[in-house]
Amino acid sequence: MKKGLLILATVFISVITTAQDYALFQKFRFIQSGDTLPYRLLLPEHYDPQKKYPLVLFLHGRGESGNDNEAQLLHGASLFLKEENRKKFPAIVVFPQNAVKYYWSNVQTVADSSGKRSFYFTENGPPSPSMQLVVGLMENLGRQYRIKEEQVYVMGLSMGGMGTFEIVNRMPHVFAAAVPICGGANPAIAANLKNASWWIFHGDKDVVVAPEYSRKMVEAMKAKGVDVRATFYPEAGHNSWDAAFAEPGLLPWLFAHKRKDNFKKTSNN
Repeated sequence: MKKGLLILATVFISVITTAQDYALFQKFRFIQSGDTLPYRLLLPEHYDPQKKYPLVLFLHGRGESGNDNEAQLLHGASLFLKEENRKKFPAIVVFPQNAVKYYWSNVQTVADSSGKRSFYFTENGPPSPSMQLVVGLMENLGRQYRIKEEQVYVMGLSMGGMGTFEIVNRMPHVFAAAVPICGGANPAIAANLKNASWWIFHGDKDVVVAPEYSRKMVEAMKAKGVDVRATFYPEAGHNSWDAAFAEPGLLPWLFAHKRKDNFKKTSNN
């Protein structure tokens, strides 16, 4: 009985601690032309407004869409809340939240009678409303905070992995490195991705977003001379982000990349 109560107390404390940690991500809403983008923002420990910091943009997956300004922290936020990561890699981290009826990227989805989905990515065309808001948010953050222009990064999973390719394509002079997890894009955009370094992740047993979408991007990017590495987990399904976030070299790799292009060179939309 006492052992059971101890376990329950430990779980309870863990839940409370997690909730308190997530509260470190401040709540904001970015408004542009009447549209609203909820987002959460984590400042470095001992934040000094006179100092410059790297910026990390994180794009969530489809399941975390909405307007509660909470769900987008479900996957990935804890990585940046770990004490050792906050100390080693002080950065401004932003998690915007996509509206339910939109996608980050211009992806088209077709589902067959069994529910299996296929994805089709457009090469050109205007950004989705959510992507347009994120581009505006990035430009706004560059005015609000002192950003290390050579250290701006983007990560994303599933729909957000697709959005990672999309935003680098639309803002090719901004990002030093990009990490799309179980995503995909139109291989025709590969040449426009060469200003960033890439680490692509996918699970070989993913039945939601097939690993072929990432494999095709890796092949096309290598053909265009893009600095890209890829990790495919043989036993992982769609939640390959769990394995990706557990990679001890992920954040050291990310923050090691710098670029000379000016952060204020904005979109390609």
